[in-house]
Amino acid sequence: MAEEDSKKGLGFVSVWSLTAGGMVGGGIYTALGVIVAIALQWSWLSFLLAGIIAITSAYSYVKLATSYNESGGAFTYLREINMTGLAGSLSWVLIIGYVLTIALYAFAFGHYISFAFDQGLWLTRILAIGIVAALVGLNLLGVGKMAAVEIVIVLSNLVALISLAIYGLAHWDAIQLVAGAEARPWWSAPIGAAATFVSYEGFQLLTYDYDEIEKPEKILSPAVLSGVACVIVIYIIVALGAVILAGAITTIDEKQVALAVAAKESLGVYGMWSIVIAAGFATAAAINSTLFSTAKLAKRVANDGELPQFFEHTNNNDIPDRAIILIGALAALLAITGSLSTLVEAASVVFLFTFGTVNFIAQKHLDMHNWIPWTGIILGSIVMILLLLRLAFTALIPLSVLAFFVLAIVFGRPYILKKVKTDDGSDNDENKES
Repeated sequence: MAEEDSKKGLGFVSVWSLTAGGMVGGGIYTALGVIVAIALQWSWLSFLLAGIIAITSAYSYVKLATSYNESGGAFTYLREINMTGLAGSLSWVLIIGYVLTIALYAFAFGHYISFAFDQGLWLTRILAIGIVAALVGLNLLGVGKMAAVEIVIVLSNLVALISLAIYGLAHWDAIQLVAGAEARPWWSAPIGAAATFVSYEGFQLLTYDYDEIEKPEKILSPAVLSGVACVIVIYIIVALGAVILAGAITTIDEKQVALAVAAKESLGVYGMWSIVIAAGFATAAAINSTLFSTAKLAKRVANDGELPQFFEHTNNNDIPDRAIILIGALAALLAITGSLSTLVEAASVVFLFTFGTVNFIAQKHLDMHNWIPWTGIILGSIVMILLLLRLAFTALIPLSVLAFFVLAIVFGRPYILKKVKTDDGSDNDENKES
């Protein structure tokens, strides 16, 4: 089998880089302005609080992955504890979350490149569609997943972000953190944290590539956890340094391209171009890895009969082509129709719930350091409540649409699976449970 042939390929450096790149690749470029608008001078604390939830969740993910010795992430963990129905429903919701995430990264790619050329919305939309289409094509050809290239992109991206952050911190001016806006109380930090989870979700992708990791029982945990910890630090210093350079109100007003504006304000056109290039490559790499891993997840779920057999199809390069094309098409459509804040917060709802689910499984079924997943569960529950309340007041229609899709999946999925062909190649009326 092709999957077995590719097994045992990713070493520590690759896993660490893909962890960091999957998170930083799009998150900080798209979410910073949204979070500053909510928490202002406490944005750094928002990233810290969300980071604590993320690293506790990452701990649960890697411990469950090595315990079950199988890829598939939350879907696999739920099936292992005989919660097949919930596993199927959550996998569908997760795929929606990843589609939102890819759309967000394409949105960011289009805006940063368009900003550099001082063009309007038309170019932004063309670029968003174009990058998704290009990466769909590369994946279909079997050359989308190139770990060595992604490592170079990730390291270059981290150097650009850290340099910008350090430059900003070296010009410390606390007034800039609230410049042009009214200071926020400290309790705005957990509200801001609620919108950051699209910036932290990337580590999950490594659990879908578990079969391709060299000695995963030894390297997965230290590589992923150290990668997440590094990203938390980077997010915190960027949330301080970049806002000091651009000013709070500019960061909010130019949230689609906040980091490029910060670089231009402080370092001129060359600084802007360095961030634009880093953002372009980073968001493209994040689209690529998320697209590839989501398609693999869809195929894995379909193999277990929890998605229509349609998603199992592979092309001559052993790539789940139908899944990649459908996911890419939906993401491109959302990228040109959705708003930044809506995409960020809607995706965050999905990943917060998933983190909580995985933490719950870990504390219940793993006999090791239960206080870690419990920390994620408690903090995550508080932040989830705050996020839902915020969306109820500020984005009721998008929240209602998301809730509709979730309910339709939970109650409609068993009916759909009975009416379509699943893994056994026959109608599912007689042998499929919800």
